[in-house]
Amino acid sequence: MAETAITILGIDPGLRITGFGIVRKNGNKLAYVTSGCIKAAESDLPGRLKTILEGLREVIRAHQPQQVAVEKVFVNVNPQSTLLLGQARGTAICAAVLERLPVAEYTALQVKQAVVGNGHAKKEQVQEMVRRLLGLAGNPSADAADALACAICHAHGGQGLGSIATAGYRVKRGRLV
Repeated sequence: MAETAITILGIDPGLRITGFGIVRKNGNKLAYVTSGCIKAAESDLPGRLKTILEGLREVIRAHQPQQVAVEKVFVNVNPQSTLLLGQARGTAICAAVLERLPVAEYTALQVKQAVVGNGHAKKEQVQEMVRRLLGLAGNPSADAADALACAICHAHGGQGLGSIATAGYRVKRGRLV
């Protein structure tokens, strides 16, 4: 029985730049579809969120992914920055939900572990591994590479989870819950 190809949209949310990357998984093979960045030039928060929402909905409509993987926000030193980034992430999730797509969420640690094999890998290492895994001619931008890495992580079933579907679940203490 032939496996059905699945198109996965990975999203690296950001208020200024939201990266997106789309891969197609057919069996255990991955193929690059597209990637890029949505740049929110608006100065006010509502305008930026609108740009992110509209940009991602346009990408979804143009490429018709079946699943979406979004990078989770990490808590950083500045709580205000964390809250603002959370709003960009929520907007990205809303774009997928409005298009009736299932959303899986992964931490940066899970994404790096799945793609590089090291949860503390540097951005350049992620870019290089994404280039190699997808057979790209050059390294994608950092934001697009992070989004592609998120899609690759989901395609591989998350952090070392084989072919287990993880949409709708989260990992807690190494277990799906």
